[in-house]
Amino acid sequence: MIVALTIGFVVKVVIAIIAFVLVMRLGMVLVGGLARPHPPPEPGLLRRVNLRYRCSICLAEVKMVQATEELPLPPKHCQEEMDLVAPPFE
Repeated sequence: MIVALTIGFVVKVVIAIIAFVLVMRLGMVLVGGLARPHPPPEPGLLRRVNLRYRCSICLAEVKMVQATEELPLPPKHCQEEMDLVAPPFE
């Protein structure tokens, strides 16, 4: 009787260890996927810009330093387009 309980306990411990290892590996794969940076864009796709935008509703400001064109569309904040507050060329 004691041997049967011991074997059952050992089986439960082994199953728990296997489940723990599988959950840890799955977690590490998911976290590792989030930690990897995106590959950099190909040269020439992004260009340097120095634009500042301000939300006319809450006055939040954004500085844009890279864009695909010289004068891109303004970003949206508070569900409206932001206002350009700096000249596009300095």
